[in-house]
Amino acid sequence: MADTGPETLYLLWHDPAAQVPAGFTLHGDAHPLAEGLWLVRSALTRSKLYHRIKWQLPEGTALLCAPLEDEPEGWPKFKGLSSGAGKWLKAEV
Repeated sequence: MADTGPETLYLLWHDPAAQVPAGFTLHGDAHPLAEGLWLVRSALTRSKLYHRIKWQLPEGTALLCAPLEDEPEGWPKFKGLSSGAGKWLKAEV
């Protein structure tokens, strides 16, 4: 795919009240943290990932897409979210 590069780890959030369509895709390997909150590893740039998610959601849905450092020192800290996220991060490195 010409518009892709090395995989980047992203924190992705969309308003959980938004009606997610059938066939919704996160365009990468993903792990849920909470309703509407995901860790996503994708070869897409931040802009391309953001827009591909945005186009799938209802117009006006709040959305955040932020790159994270994909090294243990740069991983986010979290508590009380879906189980397995730490294991997923470690398995992917």
